[in-house]
Amino acid sequence: MDAEAAYAPPASYRPGYELVAERILQLIAELELRPGDRMPTENELAGRMGTSRTVVREAVKILSALGRVRAHKGRGLYVADDEGMLGSSRWGGFFMPTDLDHVYMLFEFRRVQETAAARHAATRATPAELRAIEVAAELCKQGHVTRQAALFDRGDDDFHLAIAAASHNQFLVAAVREARRLQRQSNIIGLHGAVGDHAAEAVQEHAAIYRAIRDGDEDAAAAAAAVHVDRTLEDYRREIQRRVFG
Repeated sequence: MDAEAAYAPPASYRPGYELVAERILQLIAELELRPGDRMPTENELAGRMGTSRTVVREAVKILSALGRVRAHKGRGLYVADDEGMLGSSRWGGFFMPTDLDHVYMLFEFRRVQETAAARHAATRATPAELRAIEVAAELCKQGHVTRQAALFDRGDDDFHLAIAAASHNQFLVAAVREARRLQRQSNIIGLHGAVGDHAAEAVQEHAAIYRAIRDGDEDAAAAAAAVHVDRTLEDYRREIQRRVFG
């Protein structure tokens, strides 16, 4: 599971600065700005979007934290020039965290990379790497049992990255890390940190993946990873439908 706040209650309300953050990303795409390009000023953005400079400033803080915008004191706002391996400068398209087609394509890509990572980990993981996967799965479970969303999320990240590391393929490590970073943007901006209640199932799915890797069963590891990604996507679909159709 990849929920930033797995236990947050569903809510349709979204703060104004979050909506403006989404619109700023849309504007960057419409203006075809590239990494390193200068953006409109905060005042200009406020005017374009019919909101206050204070709201724009809060939106910029979100985008800066997500690595999409850089604010240089005295120089203005710029499209971030460090978007990572899956950024627009390398992949020819600007990932829009609120574009459902982009989200679905990202999950499709995650399915490919994470099944491959699990398959390789089943035959390549060292005892220390197996232990790291087990510890991460346990941390995620502890976060769920104690209802500590931050602990759950940390364990979730550690789990997937530990499997990628155990694949002994640095390209898979980079791909898994960057895809999860982009998914986090979609969760924070597009879904406001709420993607259903898949935590309990995710803990069980993590356990199945770990067991298959520990047992050296490549096919079972890949299948378990595919089930996990597919069920997480289904969780996104349900939340999206709830927001669209009420």
